[in-house]
Amino acid sequence: MSSPSPKEPSPSSSSSSSSVLMRVAVGASALLVVAGLAAFWYASGVARKAPPKASDHAVTVTIQGNACEPNDITVPAGRTTFTIVNQSKRALEWEILDGVMVVEERENIAPGFSQTMTVKLHPGTYDITCGLLSNPRGKLHVTPSAESDAEAARPSLVNYVGALAEYRVFLALEAGTLEDATQALVDALKAGDLAQARTLYSPAHQAYKRIEPMAELFSDLDTRLNARADYFEQREADPGFTGFHRIEYLLFAKSDTQAALPVADQLMADVTALKARLRALAIPPERMAASAAKLLRRVADNLPAGGEDHYGHGELVNLQGTFDGTRKIADLLSPLLTKAAPELQKTLDQRFAAFDAALSPYRDGEGFKPAPLDETQRKALAEPVRALADAFGQVNAALGLE
Repeated sequence: MSSPSPKEPSPSSSSSSSSVLMRVAVGASALLVVAGLAAFWYASGVARKAPPKASDHAVTVTIQGNACEPNDITVPAGRTTFTIVNQSKRALEWEILDGVMVVEERENIAPGFSQTMTVKLHPGTYDITCGLLSNPRGKLHVTPSAESDAEAARPSLVNYVGALAEYRVFLALEAGTLEDATQALVDALKAGDLAQARTLYSPAHQAYKRIEPMAELFSDLDTRLNARADYFEQREADPGFTGFHRIEYLLFAKSDTQAALPVADQLMADVTALKARLRALAIPPERMAASAAKLLRRVADNLPAGGEDHYGHGELVNLQGTFDGTRKIADLLSPLLTKAAPELQKTLDQRFAAFDAALSPYRDGEGFKPAPLDETQRKALAEPVRALADAFGQVNAALGLE
């Protein structure tokens, strides 16, 4: 005897079933939205505070107004992970300084957000900046540790002598180019020739960008030569805002060569001082790749917000200078890296090719098209720069310098 066939569902029961399914789907979608928003909040706030390795020490610094908490810190030598929390109303930076030398920094920390940085510190006492450049500085005390004692006994780095010597020659030649280009710019300003001064501004600033991986180690000169108005309390009206970007502001936003004359004299003096300091600079091997990675990361962070040249829109010229300066470092380390980590060397070459390809559509002969970049273009350019920074960040470990 066959089983009775099931009844066909009535239209009303089918409609009721669909309605239930619809309510379940809507409810599930709502839960997903809530979960997504929660995940976004977590990623924006908590997840950015990446947990340090077990071997690292961890310190959280909170910036409020013109004060940091804590602003007097003691850690053992070795790796420390700092989480910088910005609870002020301005985008800020936090730096560790050894005298006038920048050890490590984080820039463009947005209000309500945090950034982390892990830095290997040697015993000693360091200064720390707190948000705006005009804010009071704090102190970082690094005490000796077993790790620092072992570090003092590391083997000879004779293999790097050739690369370091050639890089010092490069720095000396490029510093001379910077001095000549800056003098030409100053001469045009003193002649009151606005059009010529505008033309000469970009090559002078680009010359600085080529040596920036080492030039920005000198915090006092880098602040006077290349700090943006964003990092001063009164922005463009702040007396501490000087150097290239002050002249850029007066040339392109104010069309005032006369007001630029006192700034030009100081700029020339600072460029001359920078040339002398670079000539005497002792460069540890690990500083080459680390400085390149740090600079590229900062450039990538700055690009979406408008780059550095807000008034003259010289982002592309600046990027070419950054490309040339970091490429030189990569070329000098290439023979060593090819032996130690050939795949990483291949990755570096590919990342440089991608950076160059991203600049290609904007080229015009030996220079670049004058039109400013829009936000989408700047974000697109930031991607290969950040990828290159990530690759450079692996070089020291691959060479046994960490």
